[in-house]
Amino acid sequence: MKRVDRKILVIILLILFVSVVALYSSCHQKGEFAKKMIFFKQLAWLAIGLFFMFVFSKIDYRRLKEIAWPLYFFAIFFLVVVLFTGHVRMGAQRWLSLGGFNFQPSELGKLALIIILSTYFSQKSIGELKVFNRRESLLKGFIFPLIITGVMVLLVFLQPDLGTAILYFIIFMLLVYFSGVRLKYILIFMTILALLSPFAWLLLKDYQRDRLTVFLDPGCDPLGAGYTIIQSKIAVGSGMFFGKGWLSGTQNQLNFLAERHTDFIFSTIGEEWGFLGSMILAILFYLLVERIFVIANYVSNPFAKNLCFSIGAAIMVQFFVNIAMTIGLLPVVGVPLPFISYGGSSLIVFLILIGIVLNISELL
Repeated sequence: MKRVDRKILVIILLILFVSVVALYSSCHQKGEFAKKMIFFKQLAWLAIGLFFMFVFSKIDYRRLKEIAWPLYFFAIFFLVVVLFTGHVRMGAQRWLSLGGFNFQPSELGKLALIIILSTYFSQKSIGELKVFNRRESLLKGFIFPLIITGVMVLLVFLQPDLGTAILYFIIFMLLVYFSGVRLKYILIFMTILALLSPFAWLLLKDYQRDRLTVFLDPGCDPLGAGYTIIQSKIAVGSGMFFGKGWLSGTQNQLNFLAERHTDFIFSTIGEEWGFLGSMILAILFYLLVERIFVIANYVSNPFAKNLCFSIGAAIMVQFFVNIAMTIGLLPVVGVPLPFISYGGSSLIVFLILIGIVLNISELL
């Protein structure tokens, strides 16, 4: 591979095409283009995101090491600021207003965490990372990167944004495993967290507790906390195999679906494109992640390996969590569908991550 990976480019463009088509439909209500501004804003974010993807595809990925710590503290700064001055929406304080547009610091944090952890683990030898052999190895191979991640997880959790906080933690755990830490010690750590998890209930906001309760029994509050997931499942199920057709989804067009242009945009896709269209979308994401992992396997530089692995893992996990919560397999945690859901911060950050992967593929 001597040039930018064309397979990734084609897959990304196809996914972005799906995004535009699905968002256009979700912005309609009773046949009218009711949310024009949302659609055209997303087109603007898309153009900006593609620009940044191109820029980062031309920047040598090794230079990212130089900005790893400054970017990390920059993200920490904004995550702190949003707790005091951020806009509150639906009980969460996650957005800052900068120059007339809304910015979500947790998305910048995702980029910063991937780069800082990839940098850190690339500087450690496999021997050092086989923790619990020596006290020094435990500190350097596990505890210190856990602190790096834990600070960001805590700040995002306080917004509160449980979904992104969990995603941060999963990225950390996967990189720990990928870097050579023994599986049994990871399992011990996970067991300890599982035993402590009941106490986390006390830290959750009321609406988060309602979401967990509704996950266990969606019918307990059908007109309140359970309304969105019930309508989402109806929409996806009613699409059957071939779907109802573009702009023809009744749950979507009659405004029964809440947040159908953001976290629940898959409900629109499932209703209008059916099982067949949903599977095509899933295959596109599978091919994208698989290709990123192939590049990770080809490169010899540990930093490049870590970057590709963590980027692929972030896309894979967020895609799975979003789809699972949309169809009721996981609680609603407010995680957007990568590249598809409305939102400039998420779209731009994910396209930057793709640009980094394209640069790595170009330098092989």
